[in-house]
Amino acid sequence: MPSAVVSRQGADAVLRFGRFAAMGAVTALILVAGVWASWGSAQYVMLTKGRERGTVEVGRCGEDVCAGPYRPLSPGSQPRERVVLERSAAVREGRTYAVVLKPDGAEAVRSGPAGVLYAWVPMGGALLLASVVVAGGLRRVRAAWVLAGAGFALITAAFVVV
Repeated sequence: MPSAVVSRQGADAVLRFGRFAAMGAVTALILVAGVWASWGSAQYVMLTKGRERGTVEVGRCGEDVCAGPYRPLSPGSQPRERVVLERSAAVREGRTYAVVLKPDGAEAVRSGPAGVLYAWVPMGGALLLASVVVAGGLRRVRAAWVLAGAGFALITAAFVVV
């Protein structure tokens, strides 16, 4: 009978390790996806050296994008009659926004603190989602609260600043 008890404990240990490994991998995947989604815009906002910076006065907004004339602020940047800016709740017609142009020169992203926080909003969502996996799958409640707090703080800060 003692070998059955040892075998049962060994099986439980293997299952615990398997759950820990699987949920750890899911958590890592969620966080990597959040960074990947955020980095698409954040790289232009955070690494501005050598990029064209200026302002866009939004003249017209469509369903997905807003457009307006670009006025350069950085040396070597050329004015453009029309650049597009992603439409969000924080972009309104008639207002002027500080922007950084993407390398193709026709698409702009908001710069400054508002642009940085807005670019990292997908990471905030990933932190919130990962916190649920950490709490439920890994049973690490304190770590889950830290992740959820960081995600909530990031999204709230973006909402306030934008």
